[in-house]
Amino acid sequence: MIEVGSSDLGLEDFQNLLCKEAQIVLHENVRTRVEQSQKFLADFSDNKIIYGINTGFGPMAQYAIDADKQTALQYNLIRSHCSGTGSPIPEDDSRALMLARLNTLSLGGSGVAYELLELIVELINRQISPVIYSHGGVGASGDLVQLAHLALTLIGEGEVWHKGEIKNTEDVFKQEDIQPFDIKGREGLALMNGTSAMSGIGMINIIYSRKLIDLSVAASCFLNEIVESFDDHFSEELNAAKKHRGQQSVAANMRMHLADSQRIKSRKEFYSRGRNGDAIKEKVQEFYSLRCVPQILGPILECIDNAQSILEQEVNSVNDNPVIDWQGENVFHGGNFHGDYVSFEMDKVRLGITKLSMLADRQLNYILNDKLNERLPPFVNQGELGFNFGMQGVQFTSTSTTAENQTLSNSMYVHSIQSNNDNQDIVSMGTNAALLTQRVINNTFEVLAIELTALAEAVDCLSIKDQLSSASQGLYYIVRETIAGGAKDTVLSGRLRDLAHSLKSQDQ
Repeated sequence: MIEVGSSDLGLEDFQNLLCKEAQIVLHENVRTRVEQSQKFLADFSDNKIIYGINTGFGPMAQYAIDADKQTALQYNLIRSHCSGTGSPIPEDDSRALMLARLNTLSLGGSGVAYELLELIVELINRQISPVIYSHGGVGASGDLVQLAHLALTLIGEGEVWHKGEIKNTEDVFKQEDIQPFDIKGREGLALMNGTSAMSGIGMINIIYSRKLIDLSVAASCFLNEIVESFDDHFSEELNAAKKHRGQQSVAANMRMHLADSQRIKSRKEFYSRGRNGDAIKEKVQEFYSLRCVPQILGPILECIDNAQSILEQEVNSVNDNPVIDWQGENVFHGGNFHGDYVSFEMDKVRLGITKLSMLADRQLNYILNDKLNERLPPFVNQGELGFNFGMQGVQFTSTSTTAENQTLSNSMYVHSIQSNNDNQDIVSMGTNAALLTQRVINNTFEVLAIELTALAEAVDCLSIKDQLSSASQGLYYIVRETIAGGAKDTVLSGRLRDLAHSLKSQDQ
C-alpha cells in the first residue's frame, strides 16, 4: 500500500506501484489541506485577477474571462492541448505520471477539489491510465500536452490503458461505473501545469538505470572470470586510494560477486613466483574494459544517485502556477512548472547509460576477438570455423545499437526553442530528455543481452561453468532459459528481445 500525503514519496513507491501493483490510499491530512486550499482560493479570487481562473492562458493572460465562462475555459484548455502525436508512452510511464501528479496536488498548493484526487486514486487502483503520446510538451509551462491527456481522461474523454489494452475512456468508465470529474475551479490548469510527466517517466528511468548498473557489474565480473583476471583491480586497497564513493561501491560489489569464484587469480601468488626470464607468457594486466570497471561505472552510479535525489525532490514539490499559499493567504505567480532540474538530470543519466552500453560493447568485442582474448574461438563459435558463424552476426546489432545511443546522448537541456508567441522563450525540453533516456535504457538492455549471451557461449566453449562464482552461474542460467546456445546457427532476434525483457524484469 502506498500512502500519499503522510511523507515524501520515494523511488521504492514507484517501484511498488509498477512491479507489485500496490494500492494507493490518501492520508487523512490530505483532505484537510486540499479542501482548505480550494476554499481559500475561491474566496481570495473574488474580485481579483488570478491567472488561470479568470484570465486566458499563456500570452492570452491579458484577456479577462467572465464568471459564467470560467468553467468552460478549463474544458477548452484541456481539449485544445490534447495535441500529442507519436507513439503512446508505455502504460507503466502513464501510471507513474499519475502518481507524480497526485502527489503534488495532495500538497495543497493548487487549490483543486479533493474529489479530483479521489478519482485519480480510483483509476490507478483499477489499472486505468490515460493514453499519452510521446511528442508534445516542451517542458516549460509544465508538460502541458502530455498532462492534458491525463486531464482528458479524468473528464471522461479520450482513450485509456485498461488492464493492458487501449480502450475508449467513456466505455471503460461505464463498464467500471466511474463518474467523470466535473471541473469546479482551476482543475484543468492544475492538472496540466507541472512537471509530472517528465518526473514520473524519470523515476521509471532511475529504476531501470539501477538495474543496468547491477547487470553491468555482473557482466564485468563474469568476463573477468572467463579470462582469469587478477584480483587487485577491484581490491579494497586500490580503490580506497581514490576518494570516489561510486568507484568504491562498484569495486565492493565486484568483490562480493566474485567471492566464491574459482577463476580469479591472486596477484600475491603472481608476485611470489618472482622473475623467470625476459619473456612473460602470462598477461600482466588486463585491457581497460576489464581492469577499469570501477572507474567507469563509479561515476555513472553517482550520477544515478544524484538524479534520484533530484527526481524525488521534484515529485514531492508543488510544480504548479500560480501556487496557492492558503496558510499565508496569498497566491504567487512564478515558474515552478519549469522542468530544468529534471531535464538536466535526464541528460546526464542518458550520457552515463550510453557509456555503460559502450563498455558492454567493448567487452563483447573482447570476447568475440580471439586475437585479443587468446583463449576462445573466433566469435565464440562452437561449430566448424568458416561453415558456422557463432555470434558474428549478433555483434553488428550490438555495435549499431551502441552507436544509436551515442547519437541519442546529445543534450536536450541546451536545445531550447522558443514557443507560445515567445511567452515560453526558454524551455527545458524535460519530457523529451526523459523519453530519450528511456530509449537509451531499453537499447542498453539489448546490448547487455547480447554480451551475456556471448559470455554464456564462452563458458560452454571452455567448459568452466562449475568454476564460476554462484552469481555468474545464476546469470548463465538466466541466459540459458531463453537461448540454448551451441554449434548450430539459429535465428536469435526474437530470443534476444525476450532475454532483454527478462533482464529488465529481474529483481536485482
